[in-house]
Amino acid sequence: MRLKFGLPKGSLQEATLQLFKKAGFHITMSDRSYFPSIDDEEMEVILLRAQEMSRYVEAGVLDAGITGNDWILENGSDVVKVADLSYSKQGFEPVRWVLAVPVDSKVMRPKDLDGKRLATELVAMTKSYLKSHKVNATVEFSWGATEAKVGTDLVDAIVELTETGASLRANKLRIVDTICTSTTQLIANKAAWREPWKKKKIESVATLLKGAIAAESKVGLKMNVSKKNLKSVLGILPAIKKPTVAPLSTGGWFAIETVLDQKGVRSLIPELKKAGAEGIIEYGLNKIIY
Repeated sequence: MRLKFGLPKGSLQEATLQLFKKAGFHITMSDRSYFPSIDDEEMEVILLRAQEMSRYVEAGVLDAGITGNDWILENGSDVVKVADLSYSKQGFEPVRWVLAVPVDSKVMRPKDLDGKRLATELVAMTKSYLKSHKVNATVEFSWGATEAKVGTDLVDAIVELTETGASLRANKLRIVDTICTSTTQLIANKAAWREPWKKKKIESVATLLKGAIAAESKVGLKMNVSKKNLKSVLGILPAIKKPTVAPLSTGGWFAIETVLDQKGVRSLIPELKKAGAEGIIEYGLNKIIY
């Protein structure tokens, strides 16, 4: 038995491959191939655009896959959301779909769009948003270059994906409202989720991916400390839980090992040395399983 797993092609692709690598999966592919190879005989992977992923997972063509919550909602897909894979790395950061207009537009609120034209990739969600605000407007699908269509008499407003809003500001656009916020999701087909073997396999992949994400901002520290300095070193050493302390073969000395946030290590190491720690080693982590 093999698990058919969909990987997102496009903006999420490289970040996804890197995440799988940290999780322990080696994926190789050629530039033109949509069928990468993976060093797991129990898995078969295929590249698909994130926009389509949930439809194929719902239909059972795929057992599981990775996509954005925005496309699950846009497609109205009935799938199992196994794990939220969002974290602070390009491609996996939470994103917003926003309603934007030219900076000099008279549109200040959704109601001002009555009788106007909008362009977006997120057509169904945009129509639902306008309906909730009792706005009667025309929504057309945009095949790309959406930001260029507003302010040129093609459309009056757009609904576009953004992380920081920098691209919109560069194109002299102003955000009126947020349509929705989206995160990256590992999803599963409902029938596959009911099969014990497939469910167990999907859960194992989810555990490894979440472990890789948890390790993304962490590092490990090892050091040796004499007995007289042990209390002072432990007093300034943060940890996920309590640090591991083990006696060395040399009497009166201890080895300390811990995991902590990477962002604080630069200032912490000099303090540890000052407190009496020796042989300090910092190392990267691939996974942390809680």
